[in-house]
Amino acid sequence: MSELAKKSRPQFRNISITQLMNYRLPAAGLMSILHRISGAGMFLTLPFMIWIFDLSLTSELSYAQLMEVISSPLVKIILCGLSWAFLHHLLAGIRHLVSDLHIGLSKESTGRWGSGVMLSALALSVVAWLKIFGVF
Repeated sequence: MSELAKKSRPQFRNISITQLMNYRLPAAGLMSILHRISGAGMFLTLPFMIWIFDLSLTSELSYAQLMEVISSPLVKIILCGLSWAFLHHLLAGIRHLVSDLHIGLSKESTGRWGSGVMLSALALSVVAWLKIFGVF
């Protein structure tokens, strides 16, 4: 095969900010970054979740207040984001635990694992979103 026919991928070392849009991150890398983002998102919304939990348990009046708060479209969108964050973080965490056992570490399987975790989290999130918005 001639060198002209073979197209090599560009090598990125010490990527500058201008090269970020041209860098193609593998699925496993994207899954790992989203795992960190989902964990940070859940941590930052922890006070909100504790407040919702408190409203659900304190009294019948506070539960009625919770139902009013949850009926807001903005709160439903926040809950949708939290449901994705929880599901993605859970599935990616299981994937990281499996990789700690040295299972599925080949180049081919890491890509499949990354894509599988992201698609599974998204599919499960859609089910949760439909439930949040009262479709079923």
